[in-house]
Amino acid sequence: MRSASTSVLTGLLYTTCLVLIGALLATLLLSFTSIREGTLPYFTYVINAIALLVGGYVTGRRCGGKGWYYGGLTGLTYFLFILLIGFLGFDAPMQWGTFLFLFGAFGVAALGGILGVNSANSNNKHKPKVIKPRR
Repeated sequence: MRSASTSVLTGLLYTTCLVLIGALLATLLLSFTSIREGTLPYFTYVINAIALLVGGYVTGRRCGGKGWYYGGLTGLTYFLFILLIGFLGFDAPMQWGTFLFLFGAFGVAALGGILGVNSANSNNKHKPKVIKPRR
């Protein structure tokens, strides 16, 4: 079981890297195929959801407990990071969609955290016990 802050930051790093890779793939798809830019919001929703699920999973697996809490904290941290970039870089105002993104980010990352904790616990249950002979 590792420190919670280290686990959340690791999950946030995974999430950010996956979003960057997904954005690069979406850019390549838009450039070299006949896909229109009108479908770009759907790409961003799917990319963010997958990245948050994986980030929550990594956080939950590393923490070993309270997966919904630490996974959700990863989603909340990612939301604040995106909100800060949008506000400072693009002067984006707060809207209802912003709050929907907050709840979605928390929920998807919390689900990933739950799956991560359960996968970490299931691996520990199935390890064979070593019986030492008496002397």
